[in-house]
Amino acid sequence: MRIKRLGRDANSIKIMRELGVDGPGIKIMAKKAKVMLFHIANMHVGAANILKQDALSIGADLAIPNGTITCAFQRVDALLIGTKKHIEILAKKELAQPYGLKELAKELRAYLGQKEYEPKIMGIINATTDSFYPGSRFSPNEAIAAVERMIEEGAHIIDIGGMSTRPGSEEISEEEELRRVQPIIDALAQRTFGIRFSIDTYRPKVARYALERGFEILNDITGLENDKLAKIAAEYGASVVIMHKKGDPKTMQHNPYYEDVVAEVSDFFKKRIQKAKAFGIQEIILDPGIGFGKRLQDNLVLLRDLVEYKKFGYEILVGASRKSMIDKIIPTPVQERLPGTLSLHQLALQNGATILRCHDVAAHKQLIEVYKAYERV
Repeated sequence: MRIKRLGRDANSIKIMRELGVDGPGIKIMAKKAKVMLFHIANMHVGAANILKQDALSIGADLAIPNGTITCAFQRVDALLIGTKKHIEILAKKELAQPYGLKELAKELRAYLGQKEYEPKIMGIINATTDSFYPGSRFSPNEAIAAVERMIEEGAHIIDIGGMSTRPGSEEISEEEELRRVQPIIDALAQRTFGIRFSIDTYRPKVARYALERGFEILNDITGLENDKLAKIAAEYGASVVIMHKKGDPKTMQHNPYYEDVVAEVSDFFKKRIQKAKAFGIQEIILDPGIGFGKRLQDNLVLLRDLVEYKKFGYEILVGASRKSMIDKIIPTPVQERLPGTLSLHQLALQNGATILRCHDVAAHKQLIEVYKAYERV
């Protein structure tokens, strides 16, 4: 007899199939194969004690502060630890419990119903002269050639923008933004490429111009702040990227602060998803806004806890390509940040991202294919 410990990412379903386990058995046991962690904040002490006992009764657990059992506090934070099967059972049990546990049960069910998507690449085309990475800047003629190259390299989406929103950038007029992207949009509208195009703007006139000419995605760094933009997106049946940012591009990196960045972004998404639905927008993509009003620590925590946003049921976009957070970790000029980019984007994939917005399409195609091969093992 020989025993071997498997890695945390071991594919339990594949292993059980190879062992000859019957289908229903695989379905049951797969839920027991991976541990899930949930940080629960500001819970009523009565709820904590009930949840602790219910968790222990099924083989899960709840880590709580000393003094919780004697009700030394009115409210506590806790860490729920259990397999997917444990969480499913708890989500049913707590529906009948007081102290807010019914609402907690509904939240747990949302986490359990996560939808899976195939990874995609969004290539970046900037019709600007001041984007932070010179390699993303293209004239109208250069842009069409760059689009063709990115498609050949494996891009699923091309994102085209006419105004830099890098930290410290100056806002330009809506007319100037449209002037920059108009010839590219017109040239693309005359051909069929077989992929989706995205317009990176929060200006209604620019959005309408692109959507009228076949663009299918509106990439809005303000997350549908403008009602007029939401109406235009709904009118054309566009998918909308709802991105979180704090402040405006010119000042957003001046000492941003969060009590809990993951929770704040989650609350923002919840509100803006409701707004999008109210306007009739059907397809939504969520972007936590790496580098948009965030400290290095905030960006890393967001990448680590991306799985939080899968509860909403939408695709998650991450764009850390060549950003300054890499330079803050290890001083590196923007031209040499591809290795750091690939590392961050691999972590994003592992933690729930499905769309990688990047400058280097070929390198990301290789990253995704290697990642998918690893996931199949």
